[in-house]
Amino acid sequence: MFGKVKHRQRVYFSARPLGQKTHEEETGGNVTSFIGDCARVCLSVHRRRGNMRTLGFCGDWLVTSCGTKLVAVHTKEDREAFVFDCSLAEKKPKQTKGDDTSEETGNDEVLAVATSASGKLLALTDDTKRLVLFGCEPSWRCISTRWVVRRCTALTFSRAEDELLLADKSGDVYSFSVVEAQRDGELKLGHLSMLLAVVISPDDRFIITADRDEKIRVSHRRSPYNIQAFCLGHRQFVSALHIPAGRPDWLLSGSGDGTVKLWEFESGRQLQSWELQQDASAAEQNQNQVHPAADQNAAVCSVTSSPDAHHVAILCERDSTRHLFCLDSDGGTGFGPPHMLSLPCSPLDVSFDQEGRLWVLMDSCEDPVQVLCCSQSGWQSLRGGSGGPELCRVMGGLKPHWSRSEASTRSFQHLFKVSYDNVTSYLQKKQQRLEEQLKRRAEQEEKSNKKSRGEESSPENPKEPENI
Repeated sequence: MFGKVKHRQRVYFSARPLGQKTHEEETGGNVTSFIGDCARVCLSVHRRRGNMRTLGFCGDWLVTSCGTKLVAVHTKEDREAFVFDCSLAEKKPKQTKGDDTSEETGNDEVLAVATSASGKLLALTDDTKRLVLFGCEPSWRCISTRWVVRRCTALTFSRAEDELLLADKSGDVYSFSVVEAQRDGELKLGHLSMLLAVVISPDDRFIITADRDEKIRVSHRRSPYNIQAFCLGHRQFVSALHIPAGRPDWLLSGSGDGTVKLWEFESGRQLQSWELQQDASAAEQNQNQVHPAADQNAAVCSVTSSPDAHHVAILCERDSTRHLFCLDSDGGTGFGPPHMLSLPCSPLDVSFDQEGRLWVLMDSCEDPVQVLCCSQSGWQSLRGGSGGPELCRVMGGLKPHWSRSEASTRSFQHLFKVSYDNVTSYLQKKQQRLEEQLKRRAEQEEKSNKKSRGEESSPENPKEPENI
């Protein structure tokens, strides 16, 4: 049974079972503390997203974001790189009274990028709440510039490429039309907590959203108020969602608890789960490497799969390794154990091309991109001339616009749950009160005994002489 919750003049249905404690109940009803935590979390996402560098493919174009710039380099032909600088883009007109948007000003840094399935469309959103839609064939052109209500955390296109979904830090998903490129966005659905990822199923039937409160919700796209299922099992925020190619009924999710799970999302059934922290710790112990403390789980930043769905690459924060999963050969019932790949410096993002090669965006000015190819002996790094003309073109087009990130790894530290141990402090205070009461009672009894003994021996009450 679901509880009915009124939130910002809209009615939602929360997935909290009856009897389960809310955040206010867990924190002793401290609503001010709860609101303060939410404000700090929203601010942290804004800062973290600003330091993000993204990598992806839009057809034959390799697309990456670097600060305020979007850079696209063609991998097959010697064409001029496309560069879009958000700081030089169209500015937002002055707001009118009654406008729901806030007056905050951003720094124009790119927050999220999404490409369509055909590779003909690309969308980005920046810190100034600008949503820009591009077409890249036959040449790059800006189709529209629109404005969103709140800063975005994730973008995705529908398979039919007629709709663009935008998830924001307040837990709302807005729908923007691709056909009517100038039309404003419409509210599609909402969560009670911050959204971190959104994807649409390959058949365009379901919208899958993930939030900070460990929930993965599967909603009907045409009627989002109808919830198909919940995928529950993560112990921390869900930061990444991905549907593997060739398996439209599967969903891969990554979380701040350091796990990756495989779901049958229409039923909400969990198929597999991997503890990346344990695998990384075991591998590094074999190599005599120092591993972080066990309580510092590395949050999963991104999950992506190869076009043939034989490999899945998972990027974790504070980690210079890559975990790869190989599809089981016994009928494709799941994925095998993870394989770790060591990289020379911190990876920022990762993506597969159409040939199944793994492109890694590195936090390095000398070699910002590295290409890995899978062979019978394992994954091999292709550098310099061995990377082929594609890598040379990408390096030449990207280096003039590339700079190292201020924060070489993404930080999810403000998204982790904070535990409040009210019981221990309550018991300590209760024990202290009992001890003080016993002490006062003992002092009162001692004073009463002294007073009674003094009255018995007092000269004011001499004994009467006996009659002889």
